[in-house]
Amino acid sequence: MEIRKRGRKNLYYLAHSFRDNGNVRKVRRYLGADLSAEKIKQLRRSAEKAILEQIEIYKKIRDPLHAVLSSGETEAIKTLIAKGNVNIKHLSERDWLNFTEVFTYDTNAIEGSTVTVKEVRNILEKDRWPKKREKWEISETYGVAEAVKHIRRTKDHISLNLIRELHRIVFKNSKDFAGKLREAGVEVAVVNTEGKIIHRGAPQKQISGLLKELIEWYGKNKKRYHPIVLAAVVHDQFETIHPFQDGNGRVGRLLLNNILLKHNMPPMNIELKRRHEYYSVLRAYQNQGNIRPTIEFILKEYGELRRKLRNV
Repeated sequence: MEIRKRGRKNLYYLAHSFRDNGNVRKVRRYLGADLSAEKIKQLRRSAEKAILEQIEIYKKIRDPLHAVLSSGETEAIKTLIAKGNVNIKHLSERDWLNFTEVFTYDTNAIEGSTVTVKEVRNILEKDRWPKKREKWEISETYGVAEAVKHIRRTKDHISLNLIRELHRIVFKNSKDFAGKLREAGVEVAVVNTEGKIIHRGAPQKQISGLLKELIEWYGKNKKRYHPIVLAAVVHDQFETIHPFQDGNGRVGRLLLNNILLKHNMPPMNIELKRRHEYYSVLRAYQNQGNIRPTIEFILKEYGELRRKLRNV
């Protein structure tokens, strides 16, 4: 039990230390001010449970990062990528326009936007707004397209500034928390269509630390792993942390493409019709630390994107 003075008040916190990868970390939970011994006893049990649950969530999110691939898995994935026949080439400006429109439509539609492919094209090429769409849908159409331009220009592979900037660009005209990581007291969970929680984001207090660890992991491994492996890990771990109140999916898919571009790989898209498969491979990482399904999914989507760009 920790007691802190604030003016004339005594503030009570229950604190618990635990060992994490050789480091000692501490979690605190506020109980209240000027509490009696009896009140502390009443509050302590629920606080202990909440702290242990918070530590368990933290460990589940963090652990996969420290054993992403064994040497055997690394070789198997190299073979898989070689068979995937990824066509490494620079896109023409027309290709980039087509990709931006396709990507903007699909990445927003996955999150509930009703703007159609044709409407996306009219918005981005002609500034023609569809009358029956909400203003936030229009602004996020422009926002995603602008964010694609940003990842083409920036030299940054991954950083806290880049993560916040991509969120700000996409949501600057639709969300009042654009560019801001979750604040104190804001916790998030992903639920399925039945309302069942299938994933909890990192506890708010651990967000910055977990993102910094992901950035450090990338820096140490960017020359060790194939770019598709790097992109898959960055995307999946970012989605697992879920650092924003909303908009994590779109920022995660932009980060995935930014990693690919920085290694001279073509961008990739995730089609709306494959969103359930997309969710499935993400859960494989979150629940078992298995990155291979994401890599296989990226390779499959590369092939679909080549076909789509030819037909636009």
